[in-house]
Parts: sequence; structure tokens; C-alpha cells
Amino acid sequence: MARVLVTGGAGFLGSHLCDRFIQNGDEVIAIDNLITGNADNLAHLFGHPKFKFIFYDITNYTHIPGDLDFVLHFASPASPIDYLRLPIQTLKVGSLGTHKMLGLAKEKKACFLLASTSEVYGDPLIHPQPESYWGNVNPIGYRGVYDEAKRFAEAITMAYHRYHSVNTRIVRIFNTYGPRMRIDDGRAIPAFISQALRNEDVTVFGTGEQTRSICYVDDLIEGIFRLLHVDYHEPVNIGNPDEISILDLAKEIIELCGSKSKIVFKKLPQDDPKVRQPDITLARKLLNWEPKVPRIEGLKRTIEYFKEKIKI
Repeated sequence: MARVLVTGGAGFLGSHLCDRFIQNGDEVIAIDNLITGNADNLAHLFGHPKFKFIFYDITNYTHIPGDLDFVLHFASPASPIDYLRLPIQTLKVGSLGTHKMLGLAKEKKACFLLASTSEVYGDPLIHPQPESYWGNVNPIGYRGVYDEAKRFAEAITMAYHRYHSVNTRIVRIFNTYGPRMRIDDGRAIPAFISQALRNEDVTVFGTGEQTRSICYVDDLIEGIFRLLHVDYHEPVNIGNPDEISILDLAKEIIELCGSKSKIVFKKLPQDDPKVRQPDITLARKLLNWEPKVPRIEGLKRTIEYFKEKIKI
């Protein structure tokens, strides 16, 4: 049985990771300052003998008594609406927070896993995106606070591995969806579902021809869990290569919701990626992993969660 620390543990992905380790019989410590996380995501674990929640900002010095086997660093605002509202905090958790957690992993001789992102590829000039691609990022654009925070986090993670021999992993997470996403998250799927369930206009930015590849959360968590248990230290893409345009995704969600919503178009935000699709050749080979949940099935599960949240 392992003892695991999950930063950002009250967030969308962090809370699902906590569940995965608890189901595995491990002891889990979730840490979160709740600026974008929600303690409700962990409410079902409160009182569990192997679960502990700590309200704390990990950009400060962090002391965890006892041994740790894994440190999973998932703390960060992760949607444009959040990191545009919290630019300094996003940069701090990607730099100072990553530094602090690497130091903790070094002290505890724990395996450290960094939650990186497909945003390190920026608005890509190569499609689909393999791990070997260095990216096309605007460092001073509005999205740069997130993109560059994650790029720095990858760099310092590799430095700790090379110079301090810390046992590290880097997962580049592509668009993921499922229960526990926030209604006001600002990303396409929660926005489309909440608008469609209320029969409001569904907002598509640009022409809607830009594409995304969306992965159901259960598949992503399984990929991360497998990555922890292989001896590989460079970045690994985890995502679903099933690509769809934003416009077609909006139409699909309206139909699945049985909604009367109409689609309206608004100006495309600065530096919004035009394409996004993971090359998961490495994950297939290294982890024997690929996504299993079909998009329609995943969307149906997510819509049911949103219905409950917004009382439809």
C-alpha cells in the first residue's frame, strides 16, 4: 500500500485521482487552497480512514509528516477563464509550487508526477502533436501565463531528475471531460452542456472549425496510473486522438441534451489553438494504454452529472 500526496486534490482531475488511489487501498493526502478546486468533489471521502484533506497553498513551504511514495502535482488553474483571472497565481503554482513539490519528493525519496498539458504545444504547426514537438507558444500572450508555467514546470522536473536523481514522470494531458467539471469552467464542454440544458444560445468562438480531441476522465486517470508504474521520465501524451470540430461538438451536445438551443458565434480569443490532437503512439507502446470510452457515452455521463448540478 502506498502513501500518496495529490496537490490540487479538490479539482476535477485531482479528485478523480484521489478516488483511484483510495480504490487501490492506498493512503491519500489531498492538498488544495480551493481557489479553483471544490471541496464538494471530495465530500464522499471525508471520514474515510485512509483519506486526509489539507487546506493550504503549496507555493509556500510545505511539510508533510511521515513517508510518501508518490507526489502528484495537479495544482493549477487549468481553464482559460481561470488563468486569465488568476495570472500571477497560475505562474506561481507552475514555478514556485512545482519547485516546492519537487523538493518534497526529493526529501521523501518519492516518485514525482507532474501534470503538464497539451498547451505546451501552443498553437501547433505539427499535427497531430508528438512528444518530440517543441511547440509554438506566444510567451507574452494572455495564455502564456499557463503555457509557460507548464513549460517551466517540465524543465525544472527534468532538472531535478537529472541533477538530483528524483524519480519523475511528466504527463501531457489533452482535453479531458467528465463529472466534476465546474459549470462555470469556461471550457467548451461544460459551457455547451450548461447552455444546452437551459435552452440558452450555445456560444461557439470563431467559426467553430478549430478542432479538439476530448478524452473521458476515467480513461485519462487510468493512463496516469499506469505511467506512475513504468520507469520512464520524459513527457508522455495522454489523450484521445478522436478529433472533432468545436462546431460539430456543439451540435452533438445540443442533440444529446434534447435542447432547443441555437448556436451563436463570437470572436475567437487570442492565441486559441486551431487544432489539437495527441499522437499517443508512445502511450500505446509504453503503457499498453488507449482510451476506451466512446465520446457519445462519455458525453451522456457528463450531461447526467450536469443535470443534477443545475437541477434540470
